[in-house]
Amino acid sequence: MRDLPPAPPRAADVLAARLYDAGCRLAFGMPGGEVLTLVDALERAGIRFVLCKHENAAAFMAEGAWHRTGAPGILVATVGPGALNGVNAVANAHQDRVPLIVLAGCVDAHEAQTYTHQVLDQTQVFRPITKATFTMDAGAAHVIADKAVGIALEGRPGPVHIDVPISVADTPIAPEVPARRSFAAPLIPAPDTLNDMRAALARAERPILIVGVDALNQGFDTRRADISDTLCGFVETFNVPVITTYKAKGVLPEDHALALGGAGLSPKADGILLPLVQRADLIIGLGYDPIEMRTGWRDFYFPGIQTMIDITAEPNHHYMHQATTNVVGDCAATLTAMSDGVTPRDTWTGGEVTAAKTALAAAFPRDDDWGPAAVIDTCRTTLPRDTLATADSGAHRILLSQMWECYAPRGLMQSSALCTMGCAIPLAMGAQVAEPARTVVSFSGDAGFLMVAGELSTAAELGLTTIFVVFVDASLALIELKQRQRQLTNAGVDFAHHDFAAMGRAFGGAGHTVTSRAELQAALEAAQTADTFTVIAAVIERGAYDGRI
Repeated sequence: MRDLPPAPPRAADVLAARLYDAGCRLAFGMPGGEVLTLVDALERAGIRFVLCKHENAAAFMAEGAWHRTGAPGILVATVGPGALNGVNAVANAHQDRVPLIVLAGCVDAHEAQTYTHQVLDQTQVFRPITKATFTMDAGAAHVIADKAVGIALEGRPGPVHIDVPISVADTPIAPEVPARRSFAAPLIPAPDTLNDMRAALARAERPILIVGVDALNQGFDTRRADISDTLCGFVETFNVPVITTYKAKGVLPEDHALALGGAGLSPKADGILLPLVQRADLIIGLGYDPIEMRTGWRDFYFPGIQTMIDITAEPNHHYMHQATTNVVGDCAATLTAMSDGVTPRDTWTGGEVTAAKTALAAAFPRDDDWGPAAVIDTCRTTLPRDTLATADSGAHRILLSQMWECYAPRGLMQSSALCTMGCAIPLAMGAQVAEPARTVVSFSGDAGFLMVAGELSTAAELGLTTIFVVFVDASLALIELKQRQRQLTNAGVDFAHHDFAAMGRAFGGAGHTVTSRAELQAALEAAQTADTFTVIAAVIERGAYDGRI
């Protein structure tokens, strides 16, 4: 029998091939009949589709994988309720600068004129929370795919939504055309601006760097070198201390003498770091985006007395502060150009940086017999140095972001702009899927854990060895603390104690309940040799965060 010629590619195949060429190897989601062709095309292209239990968790898993691979994350959601289930995590990706490709099933336009079941305008839903939204057209499948990847990655990364109508996904199209994606060369300031920046650096006696998520993202793809080496060389040459946002923790190893840790939500840390910033005569905001910060960081420097240079991926339209010099460009290239020809001088000669580090250590002590600080300290000292960690929203995240030292970028993943609950477990799972041999630990409050507990079944199905630590106090601890601070009646913040260790075992993992450092250490050691995931329920007292954050 004569061999038949190969079938022409479908529009879905072209989209999948373009995503594969962009480095994507994983997609996460929940299929419905409207996306079966998409899932088939992804698998054929070499992109593994991971079945999750909820689209919101799937999007966070996609983000976790992106943090480890640098390739855009992929969320697959069916029409209507599937797509809408992912809205929270897509909005989070927009605010947290995550390149996420959202592939949503869509009823064909002609069908939608008379068929209304599950039909709504998904492009209108996603337009405000994405960088761009498209409806796939078979004649422009190559171009739409290229645009989606380029827009998701360029400048300040973010999500891009593509509605894929059912019949369009199956439509045969012409042979593939060359990719039209292009990436701009790193931008640096004009010569006059650079000269002013160099002059400010040359005369600075107390320079300080505030590094944010934009700097981290600009150093994280195959076209650019990691910014960490550039940053380390700069701060050591000019003796510049570094404060990071929570998302940028580890861009300078946090055991470095010039690393002052993360800032964002802790009043205790602010009380030490903000006075140091206000003593600086030169503040360099490197990829700093105040979307991660408390209101205390609004207008945190004094124009006319201090000089501030902002180096960002996009113009300052937030107006939370206004710098002396605003540069829109590549963080690493600009930092290198700024230092060119500048002679280093002695800075911070009064020992202020060492004093600040000492004060921070005293503000967040590690010697508690038991409590949330003891849980964090025991985990950090027991688990390997290169452990990847994730944090859910809540009081524990504030304490964790101050106490958990990161020695490389993306060592602590969290939702720091939108601060959405339920992110830690899927973030950790996505990172573990991308790096199966790595030790990965997630930290959740008990309420956040309950939001996504069903994904433990996904962890079992994937054979993950992720460690899930739960702070158990039967309360929305951060909200309850704020309630008491405002002298309001206790309402809507307490719930029952649950057996989280038993939940872990019920879904096929290991489970431990711990009430001491020794029990926690034994559970962590067992988890590192287990062939399945582990849930560790760390029972702490109500009010355990009082005075801690």
